[in-house]
Formats: sequence, structure tokens, C-alpha cells
Amino acid sequence: MASIQKRPEGQWRARYRDENGKEHARHFARKIDAQKWLDEVTASIVTGSYVDPRAGRVTLQSFFDEWSTRQIWTHGTARAMVLSVKCTTFADVELGKILPSHIETWVKKLDSDGLAANTVRTRFNNVRSIFRGAIRDRLISSDPSLNVRLPRARKAEHAMRIPTPEEVGRIMAAADPWLRPLIGLCAFAGLRLGEASAVQLGDIDFLRRTLQVARQVQRPIGLPPEIRAPKYGSERLVHLPEALVTMLAKHVEHFGVGGESQWIFPRSDNLPAHANTISEWWRAIMKAEDLVGLRLHDCRHFYASGLIASGCDVVTVQRAMGHATASTTLNTYSHLWPTAEDRTRQAAQALMKQAFLTDEEFQRAN
Repeated sequence: MASIQKRPEGQWRARYRDENGKEHARHFARKIDAQKWLDEVTASIVTGSYVDPRAGRVTLQSFFDEWSTRQIWTHGTARAMVLSVKCTTFADVELGKILPSHIETWVKKLDSDGLAANTVRTRFNNVRSIFRGAIRDRLISSDPSLNVRLPRARKAEHAMRIPTPEEVGRIMAAADPWLRPLIGLCAFAGLRLGEASAVQLGDIDFLRRTLQVARQVQRPIGLPPEIRAPKYGSERLVHLPEALVTMLAKHVEHFGVGGESQWIFPRSDNLPAHANTISEWWRAIMKAEDLVGLRLHDCRHFYASGLIASGCDVVTVQRAMGHATASTTLNTYSHLWPTAEDRTRQAAQALMKQAFLTDEEFQRAN
């Protein structure tokens, strides 16, 4: 029920009752403005987008504290969300009063503080998910972070450091025999460090030359390591090259790995190898070989680039890398696939080769 009445002082009072029977009222200098407001409220009630004007009075921090308890997150995601809210400049502002300018000021501060563009984007998306949760709970009617511009990230072809085959060979030669197969799993099977550390003997089928990526090691700060399922979409069967299977078999024999559930790379306390220890060894290799700017994760890029160079399609690379979607693979590695111009040149080159009668004539033409 809605109505408009003229007040003794000349103001127009517009009133309505929401779906819970609660009355809301506003005063306007002109009747046409009062009617426009009532029409907008009525339309939002009919379409199901109505929000109680008083619902958004809870602060971002207060809503997050309650909303976060209902979310199904890993420890890593939970830490990232808490950090994202903590670094905002409007955590104590009521949801209904947060404006795009608040978001823009915050993003500008993150950028000025020197955070990488991808880090800024991650924190922004984390906070945006909170606004979307508030919209679903009908505390606010719109997302104040819409259309906020973010700093541009470097293009993948400029930001990605892919080691050369010669560099990977030097790294493998310089690595401790215990560490060499782990690096091999990253460089020649595309595993992430957490996945490689969590490999058990039963995951490897030496006859079929396959490896089942079934788990990963997560190490929350200040907490014991956690063994959990791989990232969403990352559980997969990896087809191993014969040389890597041989390397793993020699590792198992030399270091006495026995039992299906035995870690391939155990610590002395029978837990999976610690990421910090592996990182220390990696840095020592980089220093000894005078290699700059290479991370162990770049060996995974090396594997992907090799698949693409060999003519593997997007879906094949997606499955091998354990990406949740093909779009993730394309966003990461699209610059490595040959362009239409490259394919045109290759096709024309093949036509030229067919047109010459002998290889000698073709070589003279080149």
C-alpha cells in the first residue's frame, strides 16, 4: 500500500509498506518527485530487487564477519579474504554508504603502495564477492565496485619467464639426486610444487607410465601441513615420458621408498618435503648456475610451452596442466600458440617445397 499526502508546511509525504508490513516514508518538495520515488520502490518490489533502506546500515567488516562463517573455503582462501578486507579503507563504513569513490580510492592506494596488478585484482575480486553476498542477502541493491578500473597487468608474454631446454638441463644436472625427480615432475609432467611434494608411490603406474595427481600439500602459516585434494579441476592423470619414469624408479630404489602410501619425497618425520626446504635448494642451484629470475613454478610453464610447440590443442594442454577451464589455459598461454599468420607462412612454405622437383632446387630458392 502506498500513498502521497501534502503536509501543512507544503511538503509532499510519500509512504509505503514493505512486504513485512513495515512503513517507510520520505518528504519531497514536489509531488512529481514523490510519485517517481514511489514508482521506483513499487517496481523494485514487483521485480524482487527491493532492499530495505535500513538494511545496509551494517558495516562491511561486520557483514563479512558473519557472512564468512557460512562460506566453504580452504584455509588459503580464508586467509586471502581476511587480508583483503583488512587492507580496505572502508571496512568500518556501512554497506549502504559505500560508494564507487571509496573503491577507487582504495584501488589507487594499493597501486601506489607498489602491489602487483594481479595482486590488486585478486584483492578487489575478493571484496567484490562480499558485495555480491550482501546483494543476495538483500542488504544492498547494487554493487558499488562495478565499473571501477583496475591497474593493467603485464601481458603474459612479457611477464612469463620460460626456461630454455639448456637451462633446465643445467638445473637438473646441478640438483641433488634426491631433488632431481621432483624438479623433473614439474618440468616434464607439469606438476605444481604442492602436487609434486604430495606424490605417493601408489600414484605412479610404472608399466603404463602414468601418474595420478590425487592430492596436494598446503602449508598454512603457523599451522601443520595439510594434505588435501588438488585445486578445483586439477585432479588428473598425467602421461609420463619414459625417461622420467626411469628416473622415478631409480629414486624409489635408491632411497628405499616402500609401500603404496609412502611419500616419494619424505622428510625425516615421514611428512612430505617442506616447500621452504625445496625453495632453499632451488635458490642454491640458481646461484650456482648464475640463473636469474627463474622460479620452480616456471618449470611448469616450460612443460606447457613444450606441449604447445609439439602441436597439442587447447583441451589437451588444459587437461595436462590441470586447469579448471580451457579459458584459463588460453589466458595463461595463448601467446605461445601459433597465430594465423604463422600457420599461413608454414602452409605456404610447404607448398613451395612441394613445387620444387628436388631438395637442391628448394635449398637454392631459400
